[in-house]
Amino acid sequence: MNTINKGQPSPLKILWLAVFFTVLMWSGIQPKSYFTWLLEVAPALIGLTILATTYHKFTWSRLTYFLILMHCLVLMVGGHYTYAEVPLFDTIANWLGWERNHYDKLGHFVQGFVPACIARELLLRLNVVKNERWLIVFVVSFCLAFSAFYELVEWWVAIAVGEEAEAFLGTQGYVWDTQSDMFMALIGSAIFLAFFRKWQDASIRKVAIKAT
Repeated sequence: MNTINKGQPSPLKILWLAVFFTVLMWSGIQPKSYFTWLLEVAPALIGLTILATTYHKFTWSRLTYFLILMHCLVLMVGGHYTYAEVPLFDTIANWLGWERNHYDKLGHFVQGFVPACIARELLLRLNVVKNERWLIVFVVSFCLAFSAFYELVEWWVAIAVGEEAEAFLGTQGYVWDTQSDMFMALIGSAIFLAFFRKWQDASIRKVAIKAT
């Protein structure tokens, strides 16, 4: 079920790569800070490398590929402007009377939502966890662990480079930024599990049909 006759590149595959590299190039044109840009888009580049090197051994469902691309775009936009200065979210903050730009919270919500999709599909297709209730526990635990690890990475970068990492951290003076980031990841994972499981199951079944 994990291997598929790849054949010629599909239109969707070409479109996925076209969107990825188009937005990547845009984000790299005169970003707010090239150092911050590199830090923000690095996970997207790492993710692309992993997808490319494992494609012939494990092909994900269309839903997972789509959500991974959406996550990459969030990273690239944040890398271009920095998370604290994305113009659309400045406008939203002005409309709603917020004291800060909350694009970083969107980023951390996605950081829970998309890994929940990835972890659940991987655990299901490799038959690691069959009980649905335990599957939910494992997926949520993975997402929280991933979010906590990312916060540790931000801390290590801040220690290593000092003030240059301020835009990467994106705390905007909020003392509970780290905790709220992890909470947003928790919410993201919970929403995926609550409302998108059936959609994912259907997408996974299509992969199984193509593999037969």
